[in-house]
Amino acid sequence: MKSLSRLAIAGLFGGLTLGAGVAGDVKTSEEAPRIDADTKEGVNGYKMPNFPIGPFKKYEGNPIMSPDKDHKFEEAHLYNPTAIVLDEKVFLLYRAQNNDLESSIGLAWSEDGYHFTRLNRPIIHATEPWEKAGGTEDPRIIRKDGKFYVTYTGYDNTTARLCLATSDDLLDWKKYEPIVPNHYEMFRDENSVPGVRLNSSKSGAIIPEKDKNGSYNMIFGDSYLHVAKSKDLIHWETNPADPPWASGVYLWENMLIESGPAPIKANAPGNKYIFIYNAATLGNGKYTKNQYSTGQMLIDYDNFDNGPLARLETPILEVTEDNERNGLVDNVVFSEGLVQFKNKWFLYFGQGDSDLGVATAPV
Repeated sequence: MKSLSRLAIAGLFGGLTLGAGVAGDVKTSEEAPRIDADTKEGVNGYKMPNFPIGPFKKYEGNPIMSPDKDHKFEEAHLYNPTAIVLDEKVFLLYRAQNNDLESSIGLAWSEDGYHFTRLNRPIIHATEPWEKAGGTEDPRIIRKDGKFYVTYTGYDNTTARLCLATSDDLLDWKKYEPIVPNHYEMFRDENSVPGVRLNSSKSGAIIPEKDKNGSYNMIFGDSYLHVAKSKDLIHWETNPADPPWASGVYLWENMLIESGPAPIKANAPGNKYIFIYNAATLGNGKYTKNQYSTGQMLIDYDNFDNGPLARLETPILEVTEDNERNGLVDNVVFSEGLVQFKNKWFLYFGQGDSDLGVATAPV
Protein backbone atom coordinates (compact mmCIF):
# COMPACT_ATOMS: atom_id res chain seq x y z
CA MET A 1 0.00 0.00 0.00
CA LYS A 2 1.05 3.56 -0.58
CA SER A 3 2.56 5.39 2.39
CA LEU A 4 0.37 8.32 3.40
CA SER A 5 1.30 11.42 5.33
CA ARG A 6 -0.04 11.11 8.86
CA LEU A 7 -0.81 14.84 8.82
CA ALA A 8 -2.89 14.46 5.69
CA ILE A 9 -4.82 11.52 7.09
CA ALA A 10 -5.23 13.07 10.53
CA GLY A 11 -6.96 15.98 8.84
CA LEU A 12 -9.53 13.60 7.40
CA PHE A 13 -10.44 12.31 10.86
CA GLY A 14 -10.55 15.70 12.57
CA GLY A 15 -8.39 14.59 15.50
CA LEU A 16 -10.63 11.66 16.46
CA THR A 17 -9.08 8.63 18.12
CA LEU A 18 -8.66 5.96 15.45
CA GLY A 19 -9.60 2.34 16.01
CA ALA A 20 -11.83 0.66 18.56
CA GLY A 21 -9.37 -1.97 19.80
CA VAL A 22 -10.22 -5.68 19.80
CA ALA A 23 -7.67 -8.22 21.05
CA GLY A 24 -7.29 -11.79 22.24
CA ASP A 25 -4.56 -13.14 24.51
CA VAL A 26 -1.41 -11.04 24.90
CA LYS A 27 1.98 -12.40 26.01
CA THR A 28 5.37 -11.03 26.96
CA SER A 29 8.63 -11.94 25.22
CA GLU A 30 9.35 -14.43 28.00
CA GLU A 31 6.00 -16.14 27.37
CA ALA A 32 6.30 -16.24 23.57
CA PRO A 33 7.07 -19.54 21.78
CA ARG A 34 10.78 -20.32 21.63
CA ILE A 35 12.11 -20.17 18.08
CA ASP A 36 15.66 -21.00 17.01
CA ALA A 37 17.60 -22.31 14.01
CA ASP A 38 16.34 -25.84 14.64
CA THR A 39 12.65 -24.97 14.78
CA LYS A 40 10.76 -26.83 12.07
CA GLU A 41 9.25 -24.76 9.28
CA GLY A 42 6.15 -25.79 7.34
CA VAL A 43 3.70 -28.65 7.80
CA ASN A 44 3.90 -32.42 7.53
CA GLY A 45 2.55 -33.66 4.21
CA TYR A 46 3.02 -30.33 2.43
CA LYS A 47 1.50 -30.41 -1.06
CA MET A 48 3.16 -28.34 -3.76
CA PRO A 49 0.47 -26.13 -5.34
CA ASN A 50 -0.81 -26.14 -8.88
CA PHE A 51 -1.33 -22.81 -10.61
CA PRO A 52 -3.60 -21.11 -9.81
CA ILE A 53 -4.22 -21.57 -6.10
CA GLY A 54 -7.88 -21.09 -5.28
CA PRO A 55 -10.68 -20.28 -5.21
CA PHE A 56 -10.27 -18.30 -2.00
CA LYS A 57 -13.18 -17.78 0.38
CA LYS A 58 -13.10 -15.09 3.02
CA TYR A 59 -13.51 -16.28 6.61
CA GLU A 60 -16.92 -15.42 8.03
CA GLY A 61 -15.30 -14.38 11.31
CA ASN A 62 -13.21 -11.58 9.75
CA PRO A 63 -11.58 -9.46 10.93
CA ILE A 64 -9.50 -11.98 12.86
CA MET A 65 -7.35 -9.21 14.38
CA SER A 66 -8.15 -5.56 15.05
CA PRO A 67 -6.46 -2.70 16.93
CA ASP A 68 -5.89 -2.97 20.67
CA LYS A 69 -6.32 0.36 22.46
CA ASP A 70 -4.48 -1.03 25.49
CA HIS A 71 -1.20 -1.15 23.53
CA LYS A 72 -0.18 2.20 22.11
CA PHE A 73 1.77 0.80 19.14
CA GLU A 74 -1.40 -0.88 17.77
CA GLU A 75 -4.13 1.34 19.16
CA ALA A 76 -5.37 2.71 15.83
CA HIS A 77 -4.93 0.22 12.94
CA LEU A 78 -3.64 -3.32 12.40
CA TYR A 79 -3.22 -4.79 8.93
CA ASN A 80 -0.97 -6.11 6.09
CA PRO A 81 0.50 -9.27 7.68
CA THR A 82 3.16 -11.63 6.45
CA ALA A 83 2.98 -15.27 7.57
CA ILE A 84 5.13 -18.32 8.24
CA VAL A 85 4.42 -21.75 9.78
CA LEU A 86 6.79 -22.84 12.57
CA ASP A 87 6.42 -25.73 15.00
CA GLU A 88 2.79 -26.35 13.89
CA LYS A 89 1.78 -22.73 14.50
CA VAL A 90 1.07 -19.82 12.15
CA PHE A 91 3.15 -16.76 13.00
CA LEU A 92 2.05 -13.37 11.69
CA LEU A 93 4.21 -10.27 11.48
CA TYR A 94 1.76 -7.43 10.99
CA ARG A 95 1.73 -3.68 10.49
CA ALA A 96 0.36 -1.73 13.44
CA GLN A 97 -0.28 1.99 13.84
CA ASN A 98 -0.76 4.27 16.82
CA ASN A 99 -2.99 7.33 16.87
CA ASP A 100 -0.15 9.43 15.42
CA LEU A 101 -0.15 7.05 12.44
CA GLU A 102 3.39 5.88 13.12
CA SER A 103 3.75 2.26 11.99
CA SER A 104 5.59 -0.61 13.63
CA ILE A 105 5.61 -4.38 13.16
CA GLY A 106 3.95 -6.68 15.69
CA LEU A 107 4.03 -10.45 16.20
CA ALA A 108 1.20 -12.94 16.77
CA TRP A 109 0.82 -16.73 16.64
CA SER A 110 -2.00 -19.26 16.35
CA GLU A 111 -2.57 -22.99 16.54
CA ASP A 112 -5.62 -22.93 14.23
CA GLY A 113 -4.83 -20.07 11.81
CA TYR A 114 -7.79 -17.96 12.95
CA HIS A 115 -7.39 -17.11 16.65
CA PHE A 116 -4.14 -15.38 17.53
CA THR A 117 -2.13 -14.56 20.63
CA ARG A 118 -0.13 -11.33 20.38
CA LEU A 119 3.19 -10.15 21.69
CA ASN A 120 2.74 -7.09 23.88
CA ARG A 121 5.35 -5.03 22.06
CA PRO A 122 6.46 -4.36 18.49
CA ILE A 123 9.36 -6.44 17.18
CA ILE A 124 10.47 -3.88 14.55
CA HIS A 125 9.89 -0.18 15.13
CA ALA A 126 11.34 3.18 14.12
CA THR A 127 14.95 3.57 15.26
CA GLU A 128 16.68 4.94 12.14
CA PRO A 129 16.46 8.39 10.50
CA TRP A 130 14.71 6.96 7.44
CA GLU A 131 12.01 5.46 9.70
CA LYS A 132 11.33 8.39 12.00
CA ALA A 133 7.76 9.78 12.10
CA GLY A 134 6.27 7.33 9.57
CA GLY A 135 7.74 4.14 11.01
CA THR A 136 8.18 0.60 9.73
CA GLU A 137 5.56 -0.83 7.38
CA ASP A 138 4.34 -3.87 5.44
CA PRO A 139 6.66 -6.80 6.28
CA ARG A 140 7.35 -9.78 4.00
CA ILE A 141 9.20 -12.77 5.44
CA ILE A 142 11.33 -15.66 4.20
CA ARG A 143 13.55 -18.12 6.07
CA LYS A 144 16.84 -19.46 4.76
CA ASP A 145 19.22 -21.80 6.60
CA GLY A 146 17.47 -21.13 9.88
CA LYS A 147 17.60 -17.32 9.61
CA PHE A 148 14.61 -15.05 9.06
CA TYR A 149 14.79 -12.24 6.51
CA VAL A 150 12.11 -9.56 6.56
CA THR A 151 11.79 -6.80 4.02
CA TYR A 152 9.77 -3.79 5.13
CA THR A 153 9.24 -0.14 4.26
CA GLY A 154 10.98 2.54 6.29
CA TYR A 155 8.97 5.74 5.99
CA ASP A 156 9.95 9.19 7.27
CA ASN A 157 6.65 10.77 6.15
CA THR A 158 8.38 11.96 2.99
CA THR A 159 10.10 9.03 1.25
CA ALA A 160 9.43 5.29 1.35
CA ARG A 161 12.59 3.14 1.43
CA LEU A 162 12.80 -0.63 1.13
CA CYS A 163 14.62 -2.00 4.19
CA LEU A 164 15.78 -5.36 5.55
CA ALA A 165 16.08 -6.96 8.98
CA THR A 166 17.27 -10.43 10.05
CA SER A 167 16.60 -12.57 13.11
CA ASP A 168 17.16 -16.03 14.53
CA ASP A 169 14.14 -16.04 16.87
CA LEU A 170 11.54 -13.52 15.55
CA LEU A 171 11.97 -11.40 18.69
CA ASP A 172 15.32 -9.67 18.23
CA TRP A 173 16.19 -8.15 14.87
CA LYS A 174 19.27 -6.73 13.16
CA LYS A 175 18.54 -3.89 10.75
CA TYR A 176 20.41 -2.88 7.61
CA GLU A 177 20.44 0.38 5.71
CA PRO A 178 17.92 0.77 2.85
CA ILE A 179 18.72 -1.97 0.36
CA VAL A 180 18.00 -0.24 -2.99
CA PRO A 181 18.83 3.37 -2.03
CA ASN A 182 19.29 4.81 -5.51
CA HIS A 183 16.17 3.43 -7.13
CA TYR A 184 14.00 5.85 -9.08
CA GLU A 185 10.40 4.66 -8.86
CA MET A 186 8.27 5.36 -11.92
CA PHE A 187 4.59 5.77 -11.16
CA ARG A 188 1.23 6.89 -12.48
CA ASP A 189 -0.99 8.97 -10.24
CA GLU A 190 -4.74 8.53 -9.85
CA ASN A 191 -5.25 10.60 -13.00
CA SER A 192 -2.80 8.42 -14.96
CA VAL A 193 -0.18 11.18 -15.05
CA PRO A 194 3.33 9.65 -15.06
CA GLY A 195 6.08 10.73 -12.69
CA VAL A 196 9.25 9.63 -10.89
CA ARG A 197 9.95 9.34 -7.16
CA LEU A 198 13.62 9.82 -6.36
CA ASN A 199 15.27 7.27 -4.02
CA SER A 200 11.89 5.65 -3.44
CA SER A 201 11.37 1.88 -3.07
CA LYS A 202 9.13 -0.56 -1.20
CA SER A 203 7.33 -3.92 -1.22
CA GLY A 204 10.13 -6.47 -1.61
CA ALA A 205 9.17 -10.13 -2.13
CA ILE A 206 12.23 -12.42 -2.15
CA ILE A 207 12.38 -15.75 -3.96
CA PRO A 208 14.24 -17.85 -1.37
CA GLU A 209 16.24 -19.91 -3.88
CA LYS A 210 19.01 -18.91 -6.25
CA ASP A 211 18.40 -18.73 -9.99
CA LYS A 212 20.46 -20.60 -12.62
CA ASN A 213 23.08 -17.83 -12.46
CA GLY A 214 23.58 -18.14 -8.72
CA SER A 215 21.61 -15.06 -7.62
CA TYR A 216 18.64 -14.54 -5.35
CA ASN A 217 15.92 -12.36 -6.85
CA MET A 218 13.58 -9.87 -5.21
CA ILE A 219 10.48 -8.44 -6.88
CA PHE A 220 9.75 -4.95 -5.59
CA GLY A 221 7.99 -1.69 -6.43
CA ASP A 222 4.59 -0.10 -5.88
CA SER A 223 3.62 1.17 -9.32
CA TYR A 224 5.56 -1.16 -11.61
CA LEU A 225 7.37 -4.29 -10.49
CA HIS A 226 11.18 -4.30 -10.66
CA VAL A 227 13.91 -6.81 -9.85
CA ALA A 228 16.91 -6.64 -7.53
CA LYS A 229 19.57 -9.37 -7.30
CA SER A 230 21.78 -10.60 -4.46
CA LYS A 231 24.35 -13.29 -3.73
CA ASP A 232 23.82 -13.27 0.04
CA LEU A 233 20.26 -11.95 0.68
CA ILE A 234 21.76 -8.87 2.37
CA HIS A 235 23.37 -6.80 -0.39
CA TRP A 236 21.11 -6.05 -3.35
CA GLU A 237 21.76 -4.56 -6.77
CA THR A 238 19.47 -3.12 -9.42
CA ASN A 239 20.10 -1.97 -12.96
CA PRO A 240 18.48 1.46 -13.55
CA ALA A 241 18.53 0.80 -17.30
CA ASP A 242 16.32 -2.27 -17.00
CA PRO A 243 12.66 -1.84 -17.94
CA PRO A 244 10.03 -2.83 -15.36
CA TRP A 245 9.76 -6.57 -14.78
CA ALA A 246 5.96 -6.35 -14.91
CA SER A 247 3.19 -3.77 -15.11
CA GLY A 248 -0.60 -3.80 -14.96
CA VAL A 249 -2.40 -5.38 -17.90
CA TYR A 250 -6.07 -5.60 -16.94
CA LEU A 251 -8.58 -2.96 -15.84
CA TRP A 252 -8.40 -3.86 -12.14
CA GLU A 253 -4.59 -3.40 -12.12
CA ASN A 254 -4.14 -0.46 -14.52
CA MET A 255 -3.01 2.09 -11.90
CA LEU A 256 -0.30 0.14 -10.09
CA ILE A 257 0.86 -3.33 -9.09
CA GLU A 258 2.76 -4.22 -5.94
CA SER A 259 4.30 -7.37 -4.47
CA GLY A 260 2.45 -9.71 -2.16
CA PRO A 261 4.17 -12.51 -0.16
CA ALA A 262 7.32 -14.29 -1.28
CA PRO A 263 6.76 -16.47 -4.37
CA ILE A 264 6.31 -20.21 -3.70
CA LYS A 265 7.41 -23.19 -5.78
CA ALA A 266 4.70 -24.54 -8.08
CA ASN A 267 3.82 -28.10 -9.02
CA ALA A 268 4.62 -27.60 -12.69
CA PRO A 269 7.25 -28.73 -15.21
CA GLY A 270 10.50 -26.82 -14.97
CA ASN A 271 11.33 -24.24 -12.33
CA LYS A 272 8.00 -22.48 -11.81
CA TYR A 273 6.82 -20.25 -8.94
CA ILE A 274 3.43 -18.82 -7.97
CA PHE A 275 3.41 -15.15 -7.08
CA ILE A 276 0.55 -13.41 -5.26
CA TYR A 277 0.48 -9.66 -5.89
CA ASN A 278 -1.65 -6.59 -5.25
CA ALA A 279 -2.99 -4.00 -7.67
CA ALA A 280 -5.03 -0.82 -7.86
CA THR A 281 -7.23 0.55 -10.61
CA LEU A 282 -7.88 3.92 -12.19
CA GLY A 283 -11.53 2.87 -12.08
CA ASN A 284 -14.13 1.97 -14.67
CA GLY A 285 -16.96 -0.50 -14.96
CA LYS A 286 -17.32 -2.53 -11.75
CA TYR A 287 -14.17 -1.10 -10.14
CA THR A 288 -14.07 2.03 -7.99
CA LYS A 289 -11.22 4.44 -8.63
CA ASN A 290 -8.19 3.54 -6.45
CA GLN A 291 -9.71 0.17 -5.49
CA TYR A 292 -7.15 -2.50 -4.48
CA SER A 293 -7.45 -6.20 -5.34
CA THR A 294 -5.19 -9.25 -5.14
CA GLY A 295 -4.00 -11.22 -8.18
CA GLN A 296 -1.87 -14.24 -9.02
CA MET A 297 0.99 -14.84 -11.49
CA LEU A 298 3.09 -17.78 -12.64
CA ILE A 299 6.85 -17.26 -12.90
CA ASP A 300 9.32 -19.32 -14.95
CA TYR A 301 12.42 -18.97 -12.78
CA ASP A 302 14.70 -20.28 -15.53
CA ASN A 303 13.60 -17.31 -17.67
CA PHE A 304 12.89 -14.96 -14.80
CA ASP A 305 14.21 -11.73 -16.28
CA ASN A 306 11.63 -11.93 -19.09
CA GLY A 307 8.81 -11.19 -16.66
CA PRO A 308 5.81 -13.30 -15.60
CA LEU A 309 4.92 -16.35 -17.66
CA ALA A 310 1.17 -16.01 -17.04
CA ARG A 311 -1.31 -14.21 -14.83
CA LEU A 312 -4.99 -14.54 -14.00
CA GLU A 313 -7.32 -12.16 -15.80
CA THR A 314 -9.41 -11.52 -12.70
CA PRO A 315 -8.51 -10.98 -9.03
CA ILE A 316 -8.45 -13.81 -6.51
CA LEU A 317 -9.54 -11.40 -3.75
CA GLU A 318 -11.65 -8.26 -4.07
CA VAL A 319 -13.29 -5.65 -1.84
CA THR A 320 -16.64 -6.99 -0.64
CA GLU A 321 -16.99 -6.13 3.07
CA ASP A 322 -17.88 -2.89 4.87
CA ASN A 323 -14.51 -2.68 6.68
CA GLU A 324 -12.77 -3.04 3.30
CA ARG A 325 -14.89 -0.33 1.68
CA ASN A 326 -14.48 2.05 4.62
CA GLY A 327 -11.22 2.32 6.55
CA LEU A 328 -8.11 4.40 6.94
CA VAL A 329 -7.87 3.94 3.17
CA ASP A 330 -11.14 3.00 1.48
CA ASN A 331 -11.68 0.11 -0.94
CA VAL A 332 -8.65 -1.99 -0.04
CA VAL A 333 -7.77 -5.64 0.31
CA PHE A 334 -4.01 -6.10 0.45
CA SER A 335 -2.39 -9.54 0.76
CA GLU A 336 1.09 -10.22 2.14
CA GLY A 337 0.85 -13.60 3.87
CA LEU A 338 0.27 -17.06 2.34
CA VAL A 339 0.83 -20.40 4.11
CA GLN A 340 -0.31 -23.99 3.80
CA PHE A 341 -1.76 -25.08 7.15
CA LYS A 342 -4.33 -27.62 8.35
CA ASN A 343 -4.73 -28.88 4.76
CA LYS A 344 -5.75 -25.42 3.49
CA TRP A 345 -4.13 -22.36 2.02
CA PHE A 346 -4.44 -19.40 4.36
CA LEU A 347 -4.16 -15.99 2.68
CA TYR A 348 -3.79 -13.18 5.22
CA PHE A 349 -4.64 -9.65 4.13
CA GLY A 350 -5.31 -6.11 5.28
CA GLN A 351 -8.87 -4.77 5.20
CA GLY A 352 -9.21 -1.05 4.48
CA ASP A 353 -5.77 -0.44 6.00
CA SER A 354 -7.48 -0.90 9.37
CA ASP A 355 -8.10 -4.59 10.20
CA LEU A 356 -6.65 -8.01 9.42
CA GLY A 357 -8.56 -10.76 7.64
CA VAL A 358 -8.00 -14.22 6.20
CA ALA A 359 -9.29 -16.18 3.22
CA THR A 360 -8.79 -19.91 2.64
CA ALA A 361 -8.56 -22.18 -0.37
CA PRO A 362 -8.35 -25.96 -0.80
CA VAL A 363 -4.91 -27.57 -1.03
